[in-house]
Amino acid sequence: MWKKLFEPVDMTQGDPVRQIVKFMIPMLIGNVFQQLYNTVDSIVVGKYIGDNALAAVGSAGPILNLLLVLFMGISVGAGIMVSQYFGARQRESLSKAIGCCITMTFIASLIVMAIAPLVIMPLLRLLNTPLEIIDWCNGYLRMLFLGIAGCAFYNILGGMLRGLGDSVSALIYLIVATILNIFLDIYFVAKLGLGVPGVALATVIAQSISAVLSFLKLRKRTDCFDMKAVYLKPGKKYMRELLHLGLPSGITQAIFSLSMVVVQSLTNSFGPMCIATNVIVMRIDGFVMMPAFSFGAAMTTFTGQNIGAGKLDRVETGARKGTLVAMATSAVITVLILIFGKYLMALFTNTDELIDQSYHMMMIMGVGYIAMEVTQCLQGVMRGAGDTMSPMWMSMITTVAVRVPLAYLMTWMTRSPEAPHGQFYMMFVSMLIAWLIGAAMTYTVYRAGRWKNKALI
Repeated sequence: MWKKLFEPVDMTQGDPVRQIVKFMIPMLIGNVFQQLYNTVDSIVVGKYIGDNALAAVGSAGPILNLLLVLFMGISVGAGIMVSQYFGARQRESLSKAIGCCITMTFIASLIVMAIAPLVIMPLLRLLNTPLEIIDWCNGYLRMLFLGIAGCAFYNILGGMLRGLGDSVSALIYLIVATILNIFLDIYFVAKLGLGVPGVALATVIAQSISAVLSFLKLRKRTDCFDMKAVYLKPGKKYMRELLHLGLPSGITQAIFSLSMVVVQSLTNSFGPMCIATNVIVMRIDGFVMMPAFSFGAAMTTFTGQNIGAGKLDRVETGARKGTLVAMATSAVITVLILIFGKYLMALFTNTDELIDQSYHMMMIMGVGYIAMEVTQCLQGVMRGAGDTMSPMWMSMITTVAVRVPLAYLMTWMTRSPEAPHGQFYMMFVSMLIAWLIGAAMTYTVYRAGRWKNKALI
């Protein structure tokens, strides 16, 4: 029974919803633990160092995401390639695809390690990062990018395991890394007094260990592919496929990250208290969004395997029923978060004003979470089928053309002598509007059906 738990899930057989949920549950648990990384970082610095340190970790987030877009693109492309070749039972192609992704991850790590130290401080200044937190932000980011290879392989190797239908092993290694990160966070900050950089060091160590465990597990999967040195040489065909599938997602993430950098600049204008509020809301928001991201990723693997096996009708059935289950799941979790939200926010700070303001912002965003299930699930289907361009364009429109302009416009329109920069809550109203528009666009594009003709196989 224990051995069966770690076997890959063949999502081309059995009841579609049952297989999607079976595959999704370990991913959901894994995403919760993944979110704990950032949450524990915030709790530790907020409780042991102070609200300004909490704001520093939050302000570093958009820059971190901006410099990680290379890995995000590789990760998405790798997952789609692996799932489709696995579904088609093409052992040689699967072996070459995995080897290509490993090599490209290593090259991307070297590129980011070289670029990051040169751009971190200029970007922080460009964002108008308050002087009281800018040094903390700089130290935090420099430490993270020093160990970027561990972080990159940790995410991409886990994505490959999931593409092979093994979401349980990826979960186990994630849990190991998260628990280790928690203990190291407390030890480095509370015991050794390393401050904000100590939190980043804990993350680097924990993710590197998880990356090693994922690699060792992947090497044992001789049942469906071969891990040999000859396959590490990136062939033109697989590099082209990786770029074709991953580049749109990487560009999407880059644009999203750039927009968040722009929005972060607006957030910084409201001062450290609002920055800290934004950090708390985004940390709780990360947990509420877990079902959407988990179902979306499960839909990508489900679609990839079934497209590879030539079962398009099964994809459409799974997409319809899986999205409905995802929406119901998100509705329940959203209600629970809104009921118990203040208790969760009190974990980050002892400041009552900060807790109340964070809870108010969370209430504004609550309606949009069910809409995000539609967006993530149906875009996950498109990506799994090989259509990564449509999600890219939709994300660009909702983020660049809707969210960012609305955030600036709505805060500008609410300026007053008491609030010279406008009302802070309007930033969250703009996010809600963007989510609703994104869901409507995604459903429309999915129904048009162009994604059905994008398969690699």
